[in-house]
Amino acid sequence: MNILHRWYCNSARWARQLQEGMMPATLEDIDLSGDVIEIGPGPGMSTDWLSPKVAGLTSVEIDHKLAESLKQRMEGTNVTVVEGDATKMSLPDASFDVAVCFTMLHHVPTPELQDRLLAEVCRVLRPGGVFAGSDSTPNLVWNLFHIFDTRVPVDPDAFASRLEEAGFVDASVAYRPGATGFRFRARKPAASPS
Repeated sequence: MNILHRWYCNSARWARQLQEGMMPATLEDIDLSGDVIEIGPGPGMSTDWLSPKVAGLTSVEIDHKLAESLKQRMEGTNVTVVEGDATKMSLPDASFDVAVCFTMLHHVPTPELQDRLLAEVCRVLRPGGVFAGSDSTPNLVWNLFHIFDTRVPVDPDAFASRLEEAGFVDASVAYRPGATGFRFRARKPAASPS
């Protein structure tokens, strides 16, 4: 991320927007009492909101500096920070009850890698587990904040299909044309009875 973008993602304004609006709306009615995986926490504003609400939280962050900073800050809590690439996680299959990600999918460098990330999230979820999150949609301000950043916008109109292609069911996307972002939710299929 560029300097302006990093500054904003560490700001109190972004923390309020994320923690008071986006996250409660996105995770409404989701049982967070089990094991949760967070993809792309960045500086950890979402981690701060999640950690007191979950039994255990594993946060996967690809950026070395951000991962190290978050590890230090979360030491002694219920948060495990894993530095790694969410398109090829070293975590075991069916390890988590809920997966979340907030405004980070557009930082994954190609649609193919975004799809691989979705499939990896499905793999590490337990049968019946929920994947929920949000992403932003481009506008002038968004483009300015992302100058020289990796930015591959996600089309909200096609995203439910992409989730289903990655192995999820009951995929839904909440988006209003002209809005600055969208929310999504999907579920890993329940285990088949033997």
